Parts: sequence; structure tokens; C-alpha cells
Amino acid sequence: MLSPETRDLAQFSDLELAQALLQRMAIAPNDWHRLKANRKARALEQASTALVYLLKDQPEEALARLQQAAGWLDRSVSAPPCPTHGR
Repeated sequence: MLSPETRDLAQFSDLELAQALLQRMAIAPNDWHRLKANRKARALEQASTALVYLLKDQPEEALARLQQAAGWLDRSVSAPPCPTHGR
């Protein structure tokens, strides 16, 4: 038997649910400086993006995002400098 919350979510497609998750996990522009080096936040953002690409049948893009997520977690990826600094 499904819980009421699960029943409510059943009305959405897998892609719609993944896109909602991505919206929630995406780092907002006003949070960029605070979270740009936060490994968990960056990995979550990349992993949710990968899920969206996978559901859109774009496995190459999904793999690239999963590799980025893994890079954040294993510390092989670092935040690039802010593009607005130095202007």
C-alpha cells in the first residue's frame, strides 16, 4: 500500500521528479561563493544533473556528470576561480 506522499508523487513522470530534484540541488547564483567548494553540494548537483540526462536517454552527458560528482567526492576536482573576479 502506498503512502499518501508516494501516491501524490505518482502523478509525476520520472523525468519530472528528477528535474524537481535537480532544481532543489542546484546551487543558486546567490549561494555560489558560499558553496562553490562544498564537495557534498557540488556532488549532489552533478549527480542530480546526471539523473536528468540519463532519463532523457543521453548516457554520455550522464556519465560526464557522474564522473564530476565522483571527482568532487574523491577530491580529484576543485572549484574553478570565480568568473566575475578580476574584471
